[in-house]
Amino acid sequence: MQIHPFTPDDHDVVVAAADLANVAQKVDAPFEHPFTVDGYRLALKHGWDGEPPQPFAAWEGERLVGLLTLDTSEWDNTHLAWAHLVVHPDLRRQGRGSRLMELAVDRARALGRTSIGTEGWDSEGAVRFAARHGLTRRGSAIRRRQHVDRIDRRELEEMYDEAASAATDYELVRVVGRTPDDLLPAVAELTASINDAPTDDLDIEDEVFPVERIRGYEDAQEGRELRLYRLLARHRGTGELGGHTVVVVERERPQVAEQHDTSVVEAHRGHRLGLLLKTGMLRWLAETEPALATIDTWNMESNAHMIGVNERLGYEVLARELQFQRDI
Repeated sequence: MQIHPFTPDDHDVVVAAADLANVAQKVDAPFEHPFTVDGYRLALKHGWDGEPPQPFAAWEGERLVGLLTLDTSEWDNTHLAWAHLVVHPDLRRQGRGSRLMELAVDRARALGRTSIGTEGWDSEGAVRFAARHGLTRRGSAIRRRQHVDRIDRRELEEMYDEAASAATDYELVRVVGRTPDDLLPAVAELTASINDAPTDDLDIEDEVFPVERIRGYEDAQEGRELRLYRLLARHRGTGELGGHTVVVVERERPQVAEQHDTSVVEAHRGHRLGLLLKTGMLRWLAETEPALATIDTWNMESNAHMIGVNERLGYEVLARELQFQRDI
């Protein structure tokens, strides 16, 4: 097996990689939306917030048999690298995944990282693989999906009114795409409140969010051909931002959306802002995205508060992801 780095501009490799990722996903997570070639390429090019991952392709002759993408950040958690591994389902448990993990560790060390993490769907195979490489389970997250056509609109309006009656001191502000310059510092400060969300036993530091990183995130979503919707809760008296929720909708497949950040600043909690923002977003998307069919989200399994909100909104559990980590 030969492992080589590649770039988003290596068209033939990207096509083969997207195909392999879909073959594996049909076995491991058939509920997930398949990758498109453009979506896969643009994710490699832009990453989450402008820090692209490092991709590697594993070949046997002319056959692509495995993939590794290694994520690191220079903003924070500079001790950590996160490895995402894919091996063709017909070729597993023969050492290919171990070769990819060994490469991930070597690359992480070369970057000065002292910890590595990876993830896998909740299965005996994922647990065994992690144990074989000295990785211990540090967290678990739940993948959920909302089917827009199953939303009871009357119940949605009742929930919105319920939340609005507890948040009369707040107004909702809609932002599409890039945040206006005058709001950017406040949005950056607000975004840092996501650090209050549970992280279980993962060895991770609080993330930092200077305005440059917010711009990097917004530019990355635009580069990935995603329409970005941010709904802000602003205190009427002080003008302070109390919370926000963010959803992105694919331009290529406008029926598919992903829930990104939802957070409320500690000083503004207790006013049902989480429910107000989430129901307000659904009302907004109903106006602007008529083709929308599903919204997917992740929550740490220990995040009881946000899970409670999502369950009220009708999100359905798809699967559990296990997260593993070790020092290197």
